[in-house]
Amino acid sequence: MPAPVLRDDTLLKDTSLVTGDPCAAPCFRGITPGVTNWSEAVTSLEDDGDFRNVQTQNAEDGTNRVQVSWQEGEGGAVCCQMLSEDGETVRLIFLRTAPEMTLGGVIQAHGEPTYVAAQEFTQDQAIISLVYPDIPMVIYAFVSGPETGALSESSEIIGVLYFVQEDMDLLLKTTELHGWQGYQSYQAYVDSVMEVTPSVTLTPTPTQ
Repeated sequence: MPAPVLRDDTLLKDTSLVTGDPCAAPCFRGITPGVTNWSEAVTSLEDDGDFRNVQTQNAEDGTNRVQVSWQEGEGGAVCCQMLSEDGETVRLIFLRTAPEMTLGGVIQAHGEPTYVAAQEFTQDQAIISLVYPDIPMVIYAFVSGPETGALSESSEIIGVLYFVQEDMDLLLKTTELHGWQGYQSYQAYVDSVMEVTPSVTLTPTPTQ
């Protein structure tokens, strides 16, 4: 199976992360993790004329966890997910975006990130994740592979994760992260000393 193409124009065409319109991060289309009622959020997605194929999936393990996925327009790829752990309140929103926003625009709107993580997909595709603990959100910037890729003002944003502060705090306890050092190469970040190292080891939850 070929590796996924990370830069995809059929994904969500949304620039609210940098414009703050109609609401500012970590809000998306009036939905904010930890604040917005789950049923109201699902209804707003179903009623949004930009979105299609809004699909709800309930957990099979007897818990109240529920998630929704959707796409933008008839020809769009499934781009987005929203999750609730209790079926009452939105906990997480994950958006895969078309490459219409830049890292420079994000930094102009929200300031510099605190932490960075790098992930290789193929020789010519990699992601650098940019962590904003206080918002809380993680931004995913595309770079052209581990050998030649580098962050710049024009680096394209291909995804954003909005979640609750509790989950951000857990991320910071369980993930290896580099400190933000500006517009550096992929390799420079990989070679840099970890600023955050896991202080908690999560025990996998048994599945039925």
